[in-house]
Amino acid sequence: MSNVTPFHIAFPVDDLAVARQFYGTVLGCPEGRSSDQWIDFNLYGHQIVAHLKPRDDNAPGAHHNPVDGHDVPVPHFGVVLSPADWDALAERLRAAGVTFVIEPYTRFKGQVGEQSTMFFLDPAGNALEFKAFADLGQLFAK
Repeated sequence: MSNVTPFHIAFPVDDLAVARQFYGTVLGCPEGRSSDQWIDFNLYGHQIVAHLKPRDDNAPGAHHNPVDGHDVPVPHFGVVLSPADWDALAERLRAAGVTFVIEPYTRFKGQVGEQSTMFFLDPAGNALEFKAFADLGQLFAK
């Protein structure tokens, strides 16, 4: 996995200034190019792009699927981190007062694919999940 190619994802936000503060300051993502319609961020070496999209109050609510006794929001995106980086991010989010959809915990404890995970929403309501594996070889384990 040492030659993993960076992914790119574009996602909607309803306020670029708020997105800049959340992704840049709370998550610590360096900012790349930007315009009055979008902002590139470096999320642990991956290119994520916040695109301005006005809020639609008539849009359907979030969808959830059950995983390990929790309701996981769908869609969501995030990064698999080292355990140390995952712990540091969880503490940074707590210090920033971020509300977790699913509090940081270890899922599938003692089973194949055991992982630390946490879910939270950005200010535009996009769901993010950050994971860590004590054994990264378990990432795709069945």
